[in-house]
Amino acid sequence: MSDQILTQEEIDALLTAMDRGDVDIEEEVESKSEAVGYNLTSHNIMLRDQFSALEQVYDKFATLLNATLSSELQQSLEIEFVSSELVKYEECISAFSSPSSFIIFKLEPLIGNALLAMEPGLVFSLIDCMFGGTGRPTGRIREFTLIEQRMIRRVSTEILANLEQAWQIVQPTKIVLKKVETKPEYVHLVSLNDLMVVIIFSVKGKEFSGNFHLCLSYLMLEPIKEKLSSKYMREKDIANTWSREIRRLLKNTPVALTAELGRTNQTIRSLLDLQVDDVLQLNTGPEDLIRLTIDNVPKYLGYPGVIKGNRAVEIAELLDRNGGDN
Repeated sequence: MSDQILTQEEIDALLTAMDRGDVDIEEEVESKSEAVGYNLTSHNIMLRDQFSALEQVYDKFATLLNATLSSELQQSLEIEFVSSELVKYEECISAFSSPSSFIIFKLEPLIGNALLAMEPGLVFSLIDCMFGGTGRPTGRIREFTLIEQRMIRRVSTEILANLEQAWQIVQPTKIVLKKVETKPEYVHLVSLNDLMVVIIFSVKGKEFSGNFHLCLSYLMLEPIKEKLSSKYMREKDIANTWSREIRRLLKNTPVALTAELGRTNQTIRSLLDLQVDDVLQLNTGPEDLIRLTIDNVPKYLGYPGVIKGNRAVEIAELLDRNGGDN
């Protein structure tokens, strides 16, 4: 203990040094600033940049489905796109409770399966509306009956039909319904660590509201990601605009259409010796096809003839659309 206690002389010396400023009694606090990392290749940025064209699909899908379900259920509905995110399949499927409505389908010719998932509360409300009810939410979530499962398949078919139509904006597809499940543990689309594009839509009626999810594998969209980029859609819109304008201008462009009855080879001397009433023998006869050219480009083959006193040619064959044989 004596080693740890200062003597009176040591205390006096320390106080004297403090008065002279030889000892700094203020503790220096070093400020430390932490750098927060920012991932430029984060999932949200990747989703927005690579799949921005899908936003047009979402908008059209919501509009089509709103009209279809409102007519089918005989009540006014409001269907809106909520959000889209890129998550691992394990996180995607674990977010759903049991029972839920899981509709597994294919987007041919894309490879793999996709998923339409509806919350149980929304399913019960939609089924109630299909049987003439108002869709008032039920207070108890239970397993679906066989009749309810048939109704789920019916409404799912309507939803997927509208999705197929909306997809025509970016890629012609044919949607094939594969299977309907009610438990998430029975739904196996991809590996647990594979990425999924999850698109959420809200459905609102007078007495109910709920969400349904479209889950598409990133690997499924990878082969057509160029078509889904904002750059591709801009170039496509520009190309379509100019194509229509060019087609409109070409329709009013005058061209020279020539029907070639036949050909013959002559020498310069024979041409110089030609007289009135001389006859040149051609390489074709009245029953042979003759060639029609547009600005000297062969385009059609036809038969010569007369229609109502006018010389005419009946088109019999179309040559190469980009030209013909010379």
